[in-house]
Amino acid sequence: MGNLIRLQKFLADRGIASRRKAEGLILSGEVKVNGQVVMELGTKVDPEKDKVEAGGSVVGWLGKKIYIKLNKPRGYVSSCRSFGEKTILDLVKDVPYRLYPVGRLDKESEGLMILTNDGELANRLMHPRYEHEKEYEVSVKYPLTNDKLLKLSEGIVIDGKKTLPARVTPLGPKGFKIVLKEGRKRQIRRMVEGVGNRAVSLRRIRIGNIRIGKLKPGAYEFLAKDELTGLTQAVQ
Repeated sequence: MGNLIRLQKFLADRGIASRRKAEGLILSGEVKVNGQVVMELGTKVDPEKDKVEAGGSVVGWLGKKIYIKLNKPRGYVSSCRSFGEKTILDLVKDVPYRLYPVGRLDKESEGLMILTNDGELANRLMHPRYEHEKEYEVSVKYPLTNDKLLKLSEGIVIDGKKTLPARVTPLGPKGFKIVLKEGRKRQIRRMVEGVGNRAVSLRRIRIGNIRIGKLKPGAYEFLAKDELTGLTQAVQ
């Protein structure tokens, strides 16, 4: 028998969910091992032999670890389930591994995303305590005054909580770059609305040390060795 690991760690390593959320899946009866529903958090599995299912889908053996950067086009959703819509996974169908996105971009936004089958790294990258920088280019409907740009940099109250300070650089009267260290839902669009404007386009160009470079919309490439090294060092 191979090395046994806890079921929630197995699920987290494969990017299904964080360990805490994996525990919730187990307790709610959504996980099967070798065809049997398992609801005991102390359950251990053999990654090489046991068949594990979560939410009705088989969770495959991790095998080789894959790290990809993708330029998400507009119109694609960044979740793994489609519900009839195009997803970012449609753009990496030729990669023979089950990949998961690190973070999200809303359907109308575009730009850099990271996909991997390394669940442990993905969960650490998404953890708020690491405060990874994410850089965006934003175009808005109306011209922005210096006051509005200052307000965006100082933080906007969303759902009763002020956003963290951000670095904002103007790009003409109706555009700016912004560097965030958090990732609240539709944060930039809601920040722009908070200063009486509307985001027309939003493009992410950097996550930590990973830059989108000349990657065309819909295209992807595997992370270079130095990119991966910088990424992993950031969460150690």
